[in-house]
Amino acid sequence: MGRAALFLAAVLSTASFAPAPAIAQPALDARALQPDAAVERDLAPLGQALALRTTIGDRAGEASSLTGLARLARAGGRLDEARTHIEAALERIESLRTAVARQELRSSYLASKQDEYELYVDVLMQMHRRDPTAGYDRAALEASDRGRARSLLDMLAEARADLRRDVSPEILERERTLQRELNARESARLQLLSGRHSDAEAAAIQKDVGALLAAYQGIQAQIRTASPRYAALTQPRPPHADEIRALLDTDTVLVEYALGEPRSYLWIVTDGTLRSVELPGRDAIEEPARRLHELLGRGSQRVVRTQIRLAAADLSRMLLEPIGGELRRKRLLVVTTGVLQYVPFAMLPDPSPTRTGQPLIVDHEVAYLPSASMFKLLRDEHGAGAMTGRSVAVLADPVFDRSDPRAGRAAGRRGDVESARDVERAAAESGVMRFERLVFSRQEAQTIAALAPRGQVLKALDFDASRATATTPKLGEYDIVHFATHTLINSAHPELSGIVLSLVDERGGGQDGFVRVHEIFNLRLAADLVVLSGCQTALGKEIRGEGLIGLTRGFMYAGVPRVVASLWNVKDSATSELMQRFYRGLLQTKLTPAAALRAAQVSMWRDPRWSAPYQWAGFVLQGLPMPMSGQ
Repeated sequence: MGRAALFLAAVLSTASFAPAPAIAQPALDARALQPDAAVERDLAPLGQALALRTTIGDRAGEASSLTGLARLARAGGRLDEARTHIEAALERIESLRTAVARQELRSSYLASKQDEYELYVDVLMQMHRRDPTAGYDRAALEASDRGRARSLLDMLAEARADLRRDVSPEILERERTLQRELNARESARLQLLSGRHSDAEAAAIQKDVGALLAAYQGIQAQIRTASPRYAALTQPRPPHADEIRALLDTDTVLVEYALGEPRSYLWIVTDGTLRSVELPGRDAIEEPARRLHELLGRGSQRVVRTQIRLAAADLSRMLLEPIGGELRRKRLLVVTTGVLQYVPFAMLPDPSPTRTGQPLIVDHEVAYLPSASMFKLLRDEHGAGAMTGRSVAVLADPVFDRSDPRAGRAAGRRGDVESARDVERAAAESGVMRFERLVFSRQEAQTIAALAPRGQVLKALDFDASRATATTPKLGEYDIVHFATHTLINSAHPELSGIVLSLVDERGGGQDGFVRVHEIFNLRLAADLVVLSGCQTALGKEIRGEGLIGLTRGFMYAGVPRVVASLWNVKDSATSELMQRFYRGLLQTKLTPAAALRAAQVSMWRDPRWSAPYQWAGFVLQGLPMPMSGQ
C-alpha cells in the first residue's frame, strides 16, 4: 500500500462522530436508542478506514477505528455490535502492549487506552441493564480489572521468573553502574533546586537525569529480552468473577469502583454474591474526593474538622450507601481508581442507620488493593498469610545534617574540621533540602523494640538508621520491617522516590542516605509486613490504569504482601502515637495487621487528644488483609 492509501487512511480516521449521549431513563427504552441519520452517516467512513488499516497492517490504527465504531454503535443502541468492536480493539491494544519490553512505555501506552477499557465496561453494564440475568455485570467487573495495575502484575510475574539469572554479567554490571550514576545526578538536581539557580541550569540537569533514566530503563528492557525466561513468560490473566469470589471468606466483602463518563460503576463481591450499582459520572465523584483529601491535610482546627465532616458525609452517601447490607461483614477490601485513591475510606461515616455517623473503621477492618487481580496474585504467592513469627527490624531517628547535636559529637570525636565539610558535602550530594529531625520516632522505635519478642529485634537508630542497614541481606530475615523517617516522593519519575536515612556516619563524615524505589525493587525481603511511618508514603505519580505508583509498589515487587503507609503529612507526635498503639495490637495482642491498625485508629478517634481524622486516618493498609498463620 503506497503513500496515497496511507494518506487516505489517515484522512478517513479523522471522520467526526457524535459522542454517546447519557441515558437518563431508569430503564432502557428501545425507541430512544434507535440509530439516527448522523450515526449511520459516520459509520461508513470509519468502516472504510478500518479496512484500509487492516490492509496495511496498522494494528494501532485498527484499534482506533474499532473504538470509534464501538462508540457509534453504543450511541445507536447496537450494544452487541458495540461489544464486538470494542473487544476487537482491546485485543489489538493488548497485543501491542505486551510486545513492548520497556515497562514505563507499557504503562504510558495502557494509560492512553483507559478510555477504551471504560467504554467496554459501560457497554457491558448497559447490556446488563437490558438483561440483568445474563451475567454481563460479571463480565464488566472482569473488564474493569483487566485495565488495572497491569504493569505491576507484569513485574511481579517477572520477579518470580527471576529474569536476571541467565543474563550476562556485563549487562548486570551496566545496570548497577547506571543506578549509581542516576542516584548521584538526581541528588545533584535536588540540591540545585533547593538553592538559587537559573531556569537554564534546572533544564540542563533535568535533561541529564532524563537521559540517565532512559538509559537505565533501556538496560532493564535489554535484561528482559536477553533472558530465555522472558520469551516464555505468560502475562498474568485477570481472574474471572467466580475466582475473585473464591478468594473471599464469609467475613470479607470486596468493592471495586470504576469511574467514567457519563456513568461510574461499583461492584460488591462476597463469597456467595456479586452485585453491581450504577454511580454518578467521574466528575461528580472526584470533585468531593479531591476536596476531602485537601481538607484532611490541613490539620485539626475546629473549622476544618466541620468541613471534613460534611465532605465525608457526601462521599459516604455516594460510595458506601450502595453497599447496603453487605457492610455487616467486618472486613472491607477496596479497589479504587483516580482521585479515590487519596480517600481514606476508614474515616467515612458508616451509612448504617444504627451507626449515627461513626467512622467506618469502628466496626470494619479496611484494606486497599490496586486490583482484584493483584489480590489473587498475592494470595497465590503468600496464601492466607505467610508469617510464622514476629521478629522486627526498625530503622528510626536518622542523623540528617551537621546541625544535629549527634553529628557535632561525632565530629568532635573525629577531631578535625574536615568532618563538618564532609557532612555538608554529603547533604549537597544527597539532595538534602533541610530535613527536620523526627524526635518522636525514637520513642516509637523504643516502644516497638520493647514489644518485640526477646532476641528477635533489630533496632537501628541514629547513624545505624542508614542506607547500609536498609540494603543489607540481613534485613530479609525479619517478619516486620519498620521505617520511621522522611520520604521523598518524585511525582514525575516514581522510581526516583525514596526513603531518607542517615546522611552522616558514626565518624561524623557524610554519606549517601537515600534508598530509592528502583533499588527497593532489587531487594529480596521475606517480610510479611513493611510499615512506612513517614509522610505521604502511599502516594506517587498517578498513571491511569496503574494507580498511584509509589514506595508501596517497590516493596510489593521485593516480595512483601502488606504495606502500611500514609496518604498525607502527619505530625511526628501523632504518627508516633498511632504506631505505638498499632504495635501493641500487633505484637502484644497478636492481632492481624488490618485488625491492629483498626484498633489503633479507633482508640485514637475515641481519645480527645487525637480524635481529629488528620491525626489518625491517614495511614492505610495496602495488600493482603487476611489473618496471618498462627492466629
